[in-house]
Amino acid sequence: MATNTTQEQQSEAGRHQEVGHKSLLQSDALYQYILETSVYPREPEPMKELRELTAKHPWNLMTTSADEGQFLNMLLKLINAKNTMEIGVYTGYSLLATALALPDDGKILAMDINRENYELGLPVIQKAGVAHKIEFKEGPAMPVLDKLVEDEKNHGSYDFIFVDADKDNYLNYHKRLIELVKVGGLIGYDNTLWNGSVVAPPDAPLRKYVRYYRDFVLELNKALAVDPRIEICMLPVGDGITLCRRVK
Repeated sequence: MATNTTQEQQSEAGRHQEVGHKSLLQSDALYQYILETSVYPREPEPMKELRELTAKHPWNLMTTSADEGQFLNMLLKLINAKNTMEIGVYTGYSLLATALALPDDGKILAMDINRENYELGLPVIQKAGVAHKIEFKEGPAMPVLDKLVEDEKNHGSYDFIFVDADKDNYLNYHKRLIELVKVGGLIGYDNTLWNGSVVAPPDAPLRKYVRYYRDFVLELNKALAVDPRIEICMLPVGDGITLCRRVK
């Protein structure tokens, strides 16, 4: 009995003690193994530079994790994406992952309410030689999306759309993005496992912002699960990403 108890305690010690860790893996050592074996050795130098630059920023928890950046980069290559959109940019780590994956004439419409954060990473993006692929718009995304939807020539024109922004607007974004992504194209919603809080008990010690946005994430997940216009795949990469493939 004592041996079993000791083993259980050791097992618990290896788990994340706080809901809010960027990785959803139960073992920090296992996540570090993934980073050191698969991610960091293959990480392009500009992405490494931007990741290390972002780590010094006080809001660094907002950045896309390195393993998710690698995933997005490969995914975009697999689907031969050319015309893409990103809502929520921060310092541009996922944006750079996208830009590096697109062909030289590829395009990214990038939107964020904070240009200052974007400009922090912009020199790295410029040095990487991919800044010409990016059209950055500062401000809320909703007015931009409404304008795009008004013009039917934009319908079905995007190969891939990545959303990592205000969780309370995810459903509002979806109503518009489903018109803009092409049939067979993908929408990626980030943070859909929301620090693991989607299965946390009511009395879990959640950070205030985690608790506030949890209901919005749960609402999105339920809506995507029954949306007949898409096929979905929820992956425990980073903080959870749900891929939506438009089928009609």
